[in-house]
Amino acid sequence: MALLPNAAQAAESYPDPRPITGQRIIHDPTVTRLKGGGYVAYSTGGVIGARLSEDGRHWDDAGNAFTKPPSWWYEYNDTGDPWAPDVSYRAGRYWLYYAVSSWGTNHSAIGVATSRMGLPGTWTDHGKVFSSETTDTWNAIDPAVIQADGRLWMSFGSYWSGIRMVELDRHTGKAARDTEVHHLATRPDEPYAVEGPEIVKHGRHYYLFASYDACCSGVDSTYKIKVGRATDIKGPYVDSTGTPMLQGGGDLLLEGHGRHIGTGGQSVFRDRGRDWLAYHYYDAEDEGTPKLGLNALTWTKDGWPKVS
Repeated sequence: MALLPNAAQAAESYPDPRPITGQRIIHDPTVTRLKGGGYVAYSTGGVIGARLSEDGRHWDDAGNAFTKPPSWWYEYNDTGDPWAPDVSYRAGRYWLYYAVSSWGTNHSAIGVATSRMGLPGTWTDHGKVFSSETTDTWNAIDPAVIQADGRLWMSFGSYWSGIRMVELDRHTGKAARDTEVHHLATRPDEPYAVEGPEIVKHGRHYYLFASYDACCSGVDSTYKIKVGRATDIKGPYVDSTGTPMLQGGGDLLLEGHGRHIGTGGQSVFRDRGRDWLAYHYYDAEDEGTPKLGLNALTWTKDGWPKVS
């Protein structure tokens, strides 16, 4: 039987990430090319850890997005540490979304900050965008923002029934009044290990990338990236067999291979007409240290993404 055009690559055929130098340690990276030139990457760690690069190949430690945690973060954890940021550009400003929570709870919130330059130390925090409580069936962490059909949307989620999405107010960047919480992806059985969504438009489809299984355990991590697509931003998202992501579907895009274990925490950015996948992996040849992975994304004739 012939393989589907986007069938999962055998692990031994996955391309290694682009060779990079400098500060490679990172977790949950989000990357963008700055309007003034060069690149910035933000990540989990510190007060949103920052890296800068002139060419996308050599990265330098650039401190943190914030000099200190905004006071409201402590409502959601004792340390004031934020998770899984998302950086984007619209309306003449950079927008930085992030989550504050504690391990194992859905008492969580997503916040937003803006900057004219997008550089660490230039961000102004604007407080909560959206939150969840222990009575909710979703978890307000791992935000990712996309504009679609003149509207602004934020996908989010971790475990607690998987990936959700809400509409944002285009002016404030916060949840629109009376917004509906849309359900995009889950798994049939607990613990519903789906998180870290990213939605990308390509051609006539929206593509939902998500991290599956377990992160944050070094070389014991089982993180992998799956993808599905929809013609409507609100779904339903399906894989190449037609299985809905709400029923456990999703095509395997990238998983651990060689020294690159637990690939996930992904984001997608566009640079000079080309799409790039940014993610972290745990380096099996360096005691499981989390490091930055960058691979170009190509697209099959049938419109499915493939790492290259």
